[in-house]
Amino acid sequence: MRAIVQRVSSAEVRVEGRTIGKIGLGFAVLLGVTHDDSAADADYLVDRIAGMRVFADAAGKMNLALAAVGGAVLAISQFTLYADPRQRRPSFTAAAPPALARHLYEYVISRLRARDVTVETGEFGAHMELALVNDGPVTLILDSRERR
Repeated sequence: MRAIVQRVSSAEVRVEGRTIGKIGLGFAVLLGVTHDDSAADADYLVDRIAGMRVFADAAGKMNLALAAVGGAVLAISQFTLYADPRQRRPSFTAAAPPALARHLYEYVISRLRARDVTVETGEFGAHMELALVNDGPVTLILDSRERR
């Protein structure tokens, strides 16, 4: 399971011109799922997202986690994180089938909410427009395979 985590001062997602998710300070998270991902992979990413200390403390150092700053998450399903770009027309065969991807995407959202993180979402499978202000910029790449 992969996630692109961007520290944002604001982010919103639109479907067909209608805003369906919007946050202020927090993380915009693009989440990709592959065939053999499991709840353990999702739990690893949830732990990293909720615990990542990249927000400024009183001294201006990146030392605070999401909860300490009252931040939120905008979670977007992103199957293209498993694209194979070796050809000019990328292959997406490494992306999980929709049923598994949706299940694990929703699982991540539920586990973040269980940690009292405010989570807004995109619409699984929809064409979305994502607008954000990357703060820093701070962009981190997480991959559950790195824990193994």
